[in-house]
Amino acid sequence: MNDFDEKTRVTTVVQPPPGGGEAPRLGTDCLVVIYTKEPTLLGKRFVLEHNPTRVGRGADNQVVLDGDSVSRRHAQFRQQGGYWVVVDDGSTNGTYCNDEQISREVVLKNGDRVKIGPTIFKFLSGADVEAQYHEEIYRMTIIDGLTQIYNKRYLYEALEREIIRGRRHDRDLSILMFDIDHFKRINDVHGHLAGDYVLKEVARVVQSRIRRDEVFARYGGEEFSIVLPETSLEGAVALGETLRQKVADNAFVFQADSIKVTISLGAALLQESDRSAQDLIKRADEKLYMAKRTGRNRLCS
Repeated sequence: MNDFDEKTRVTTVVQPPPGGGEAPRLGTDCLVVIYTKEPTLLGKRFVLEHNPTRVGRGADNQVVLDGDSVSRRHAQFRQQGGYWVVVDDGSTNGTYCNDEQISREVVLKNGDRVKIGPTIFKFLSGADVEAQYHEEIYRMTIIDGLTQIYNKRYLYEALEREIIRGRRHDRDLSILMFDIDHFKRINDVHGHLAGDYVLKEVARVVQSRIRRDEVFARYGGEEFSIVLPETSLEGAVALGETLRQKVADNAFVFQADSIKVTISLGAALLQESDRSAQDLIKRADEKLYMAKRTGRNRLCS
């Protein structure tokens, strides 16, 4: 059984993290928005200069978030002893730390991810917070904040490099494009938080089968891409079928709701006529939409 086979776990913390003793100074530790549906918030830093620092939809909070899944008083960050804790304030949709729903409060460690509604914060703490913040801002240029895999920008950069390398050494280069079937229905029936869970879980299932030299990225929305250096079209199809079956067999359960998830895939091999990464992606995308038109939960090449 893997970590996601059962209902979202509820965590109760009884011990502070190692090294907790000396209280952090107010105004040094911070929260950085690494994923959000509000573009103006992405990358924003909230310094923890209030104890507690409250988060919610109401204007009286230090951190104000929009969204139907955010309660008026949703959560708070509180300095307690020698460490910070995140406390759920009886919110309707829960507060999550590292993808686990918390029952009351959780002790935070440097680098922990806290999800409130559709927004994910990263907690930064320690003597080098400023350096960590700038490192996180750079990381956000290549990593998708929700799924923690590469983003579209990095995909194009990596694919252009692999096209040059493949042609220089006369080696195959294939690509897989896939998306989640009926994803809008998942959001409509189970809610957007469940949709976020499905995106993360699909990424986790696929990531477990990706080799070091392959590039797995979120292309946008519910669509993903895998760059496969030195891989024939037959090899790409074989991997795609394996991934399709693994997703179909995986148990997706969010807050007691069982969600049926499948993916459709398209595969393409680099051709002499491909002038850029976009050309190769376009041909794989055409095969993906052929798979969707002909019944979904299948691969076309």
